Amino acid sequence: MNISLRTAAVSLSALLLSACAGTQEMTRTHVPAAEPQAKAVLTSDQAYIAYVERVARRRGIHVMWVNPPQKRLVATE
Repeated sequence: MNISLRTAAVSLSALLLSACAGTQEMTRTHVPAAEPQAKAVLTSDQAYIAYVERVARRRGIHVMWVNPPQKRLVATE
């Protein structure tokens, strides 16, 4: 009897929670007609690379960059 009550209580609470999750109103946002966006250019972050390599050299560690850090620059036209 005790197991049946627990199962029923868990099932009922799961059913009620799923019903509450489905009642939210879907909102739609419209993107305003925007100006032409500037394109971002990815370049290596040379300052950060130099800093990491300098610290690694002091500690006697060899650094091999597999994916060097990059920073976004906004291209001006």
